[in-house]
Amino acid sequence: MYSVYSILNRKHNKIYIGQSKDLETRLRLHKEKLFKNSYTSRFDGEWELIHRENFEWRREALIREKQLKSYRGREFIR
Repeated sequence: MYSVYSILNRKHNKIYIGQSKDLETRLRLHKEKLFKNSYTSRFDGEWELIHRENFEWRREALIREKQLKSYRGREFIR
C-alpha cells in the first residue's frame, strides 16, 4: 500500500506533500532531519502529519500527490 501524506511545520507555516510505500519510516526521516539538503530539514521545529490517503497502486498515489501539490490541492489541505 502507498500513502500520500501532508506534513505541517507550524513554526514556519510550511506544508510538505509526498508519497511513500512505508509512511512510518518516511515520517521518521523527516522528523530526524537525516537528509541535510531536503526541503523539510531546512526548517527548525516539528513536522506533524495533517493528512494521509492510502492507495493500492503507486501510480494512483503519484497522481494524487500531483493533484495535492497544485494550488487547489493545497487549498484542500489547508
